[in-house]
Amino acid sequence: MRNMFQTARRSFRAWRNHRRLEREESHYREVFRDRGLSVPGEMEIHARIASRFPDKKPKSKGDLNILAIYHNYNWEGPSLGPSLAAFGDVKHLDWRDPGLAGGRKPGDSGWIEAMNEGLWRAAKAWSAERPFDVVFAYLSGEQVDAGFLENLRGLRAPMVNLALNDKETFVGKIRNGHAAGARDICRYFDLCWTSTMDALEKYIVEGAIPLYLPEGANPEIHRPYNEKKMYDVSFVGQCYGNRPEIIARLREAGIQVEVFGPGWPSGPLTMEEMVRTWSRSRINLGFGGVLGHKETYCLKGRDFEVPMSGGLYLTEHHEELIPFYEIGREIVTYSGFDDLLEKIRWLLREPNQAETIRMAGRERALREHTWEMRFDRVFRMLGALA
Repeated sequence: MRNMFQTARRSFRAWRNHRRLEREESHYREVFRDRGLSVPGEMEIHARIASRFPDKKPKSKGDLNILAIYHNYNWEGPSLGPSLAAFGDVKHLDWRDPGLAGGRKPGDSGWIEAMNEGLWRAAKAWSAERPFDVVFAYLSGEQVDAGFLENLRGLRAPMVNLALNDKETFVGKIRNGHAAGARDICRYFDLCWTSTMDALEKYIVEGAIPLYLPEGANPEIHRPYNEKKMYDVSFVGQCYGNRPEIIARLREAGIQVEVFGPGWPSGPLTMEEMVRTWSRSRINLGFGGVLGHKETYCLKGRDFEVPMSGGLYLTEHHEELIPFYEIGREIVTYSGFDDLLEKIRWLLREPNQAETIRMAGRERALREHTWEMRFDRVFRMLGALA
């Protein structure tokens, strides 16, 4: 009875979230249309940003002075840090550092205000020593307020903010009229880098300049290991939504599946163990869904990390994957459980074909999907990089 109640509650929550997302998308679509707005191309984006910084002279790769503001939950430090360092000196601020907030921690009274003040003091002091050429941030409305961002703009360096799940959290939770997502902070940045195609109209309605560009991977971290194949199928990621059900059904069908990550009995893996697991697996399973939203998908970091690590990647099919991989030749996708089961059996039955797909996926990821390539494109659009 308890399981039935929990299932019904999850279904209701998913339906409610889906309806909220539909209303949000409908609102922005109507405003976008009624105002006669359009999504700018890259040349227009570059020209608009250049007009804000008429005296700025781009520098060579390796010569930039970069302010980077992000918290290293797991992948951020190993992926973003070395990739940014390829462009010059990086001054990193971690907004969860208690030292910035006078010892306060998230959840403490006055933490956001104190942390924002600490961020500004550090950024201003560093800028006084050597002005920044560009500011890279991975922030949301939960961490920073308008006052801090206005101060940061005063440093006169083009600013870009990264958002990786605008499907679900462009607005997000509302507290005291303030959105936890990017909605209320996006207009303060010169460029908003989003991995969500259908968020472009939302950013434009809110007065921001968006760029659709997905995550990447770091080939120094995400690389093949000489590991013996131990698992037919593995999945590394959080346990939520329909994932436990799919894993259970695969096992009932006789598929050997190993799962790792928060919420699973095996628990989370270190970065290195995660990458080694992809090398130990004949097939690496992916899920493209968004937590709490039925039939809603977005690009994931795993979409680029697994192929670059030399893993054969099998993930849920959705349209945003198509520009970045040749489906069936570089990665494999599935639609629904029956298709997933059929694809797994096919790939296990045809190891030579699976190996060809695996190698092609890695080549594509190395050729087009590194974090360094992403930053190169962004910094050129901002006019910081020659």
